[in-house]
Amino acid sequence: MQEHVTPAGTSVLDELGLDTGFVVKAKLAIRIQKSIAEMGLTQREAAARMPITQPKLSLLTRGKLDDISQAKLEECLRALGHDIEISISARHEGAGEVRVRELV
Repeated sequence: MQEHVTPAGTSVLDELGLDTGFVVKAKLAIRIQKSIAEMGLTQREAAARMPITQPKLSLLTRGKLDDISQAKLEECLRALGHDIEISISARHEGAGEVRVRELV
């Protein structure tokens, strides 16, 4: 068995070969969960601040992201006090990449 190490600065999600849209949504959902924990909120309290219901938040925290859009996840992050920046790099040859960077 060959040992695999995920390089620093990358996410296991990036290496799994998953759909890019799902990876972006998963990273946003993870950040929502972190923020809720940092703020010490219950799911009910967090949902009251965000544009989703507590049952939808429960699904989100369990990785059930099929029925929630990236835009809705971004709205949730903004409701929790996060700024979101979308940037597009200069054009280059080949297909572009999608990255989610968390600024500290």
